[in-house]
Amino acid sequence: MSTTFGAIVRRGGAWLPVIGFAALAGTLSTLALPAVLGRAVDAIVAGDDSGRWLLLAAALVVVGILADLIDASAGIACVAGTTAWLRNRLVRQVLRMGPDRARRFDTGDLVSRISGNAVDAAQAGPSVVTVVAAVLPPAGSLVLLVVIDPWLAVAFVAGLAVVAAVLRAFTVRSTAVFTAYQRTQGRIAARLAESLAGARTIAAAGTAGREESRVLEPLPELHGHGRQTWQVLSRAAAQGAVAGPLVLVAVLAVGGLALVDGRITAGDLFAASRYAVLGAGLGGLAGVFGQLARARAGAARAAEVLTVPAVEYGSRALPEGTGRLEFRHVTVRSDGTTLLDDVDLTVPGGATVAVVGHSGAGKSVLAALAARLRDPDEGEVLLDGVPLGELSHEALRAAVCAAFERPVLVGATVADAIGSGRDRASVLTAARATHAHDFVSRYPEGYDTPLADAPMSGGEAQRLGLARAWHARRLLVLDDATSSLDMVTEMQISRTLTDDGGRTRLIVTHRVSTAARADCVVWLDAGRVRAVAPHHRLWQDAGYREAFG
Repeated sequence: MSTTFGAIVRRGGAWLPVIGFAALAGTLSTLALPAVLGRAVDAIVAGDDSGRWLLLAAALVVVGILADLIDASAGIACVAGTTAWLRNRLVRQVLRMGPDRARRFDTGDLVSRISGNAVDAAQAGPSVVTVVAAVLPPAGSLVLLVVIDPWLAVAFVAGLAVVAAVLRAFTVRSTAVFTAYQRTQGRIAARLAESLAGARTIAAAGTAGREESRVLEPLPELHGHGRQTWQVLSRAAAQGAVAGPLVLVAVLAVGGLALVDGRITAGDLFAASRYAVLGAGLGGLAGVFGQLARARAGAARAAEVLTVPAVEYGSRALPEGTGRLEFRHVTVRSDGTTLLDDVDLTVPGGATVAVVGHSGAGKSVLAALAARLRDPDEGEVLLDGVPLGELSHEALRAAVCAAFERPVLVGATVADAIGSGRDRASVLTAARATHAHDFVSRYPEGYDTPLADAPMSGGEAQRLGLARAWHARRLLVLDDATSSLDMVTEMQISRTLTDDGGRTRLIVTHRVSTAARADCVVWLDAGRVRAVAPHHRLWQDAGYREAFG
């Protein structure tokens, strides 16, 4: 966490010296003001002209106001820039870590970290500068009290030790409470995201009330953390209400004796009282340290995401080939469960291969490995003799594309959802091959229709997902990507897939017709390859027939 916190602080860049200079100017004017007013008091008592001292005091007040304005403006600019940088970094990290590693975080929790916690963490730079600047008034007050009378400084230090102990306890407690509060917020956000994704199912089942209770179940816990936050703040305020006046009383008592003895003037006593108030100002310091605690908690939440290892890519390109896919002693585990167990499999280049099996047999895991959406715990996956992990990102994603049962379409327009930046000719070719052109061409703006305004069924969304994956040059992975299509459209696309030579097609399916049209079938059972053979031969096995339900 400290590394991320330090990086966030350094990101403040040129704004931090501005904030520091403004804070220093404001502190110096604040420290000078009691001394100047003390001189004005002495001039009034002596009957001298106090005008120049009052003018100087007014100038110091103006300097303090300007310093506060600069500090506030620079702080806002620094936090805004750092928030944008941190959010950008978090989003990039979420995308770079890959879907398998991203699964350790709930979607709503990630959104909470990026949207809310990033703002708290971005306060790190200004908070550190402010904390350093907050030390100057007590230190400066101590020095100036020594100048006025050393015994005043002794009384001040004795009371200040109590204030320091209160601040230390406040910082430790508040950091823990803020972290717990943010974590609970993330849990609520995660449950809300799940409910929004399943809104139709919830409405159809009539379980809205139950789902509301589930989403808000952590609310009492959040309320408890909120109460703890206020308790920490109120305790610090109460302790400050005692410690602050004690420091002032101690300084005034010693100062009164010094005034009687003639060691200080009335103006000195006034200045000493103001320095005692400045030095023991626990209320302002509690706010400063509270901001620092929130920044540390937000940085810790960001660090949990940023420290997840990103998917690494090599630098190799693919040699000439037709998409020969090999699984060599591949094993995949998750939470102590073996999903694939020592899989040895070779998919011939250019072939259409169906993957079938009962639910939980490991079909989607095999497809994810082929598309390198996850890496095996043991063994390796090769494409045309090259381990997928050694391919460059560009070479891998140009050669391998995947489509899924529930595609998530991204982009501003329908063309963007299909092409992902490719030219219009490629978009049209993919749309016609997957029969998406049939319904896209009927939209008022065709392929330029905003994606949010394009009504489509589940099958039409699947066709767009297929069209997006159609650009694969070497290997096309379809994970139950035709399950929502009607029989006629599915047969048309299957025929196109079968006739599409020059690349390998790995198709996870539950449909007998799709398996029958494939060149061969990989039959998975409980994470192991039970058989590899044409469909008509496997169909003789009753266990194989049961795999289709």
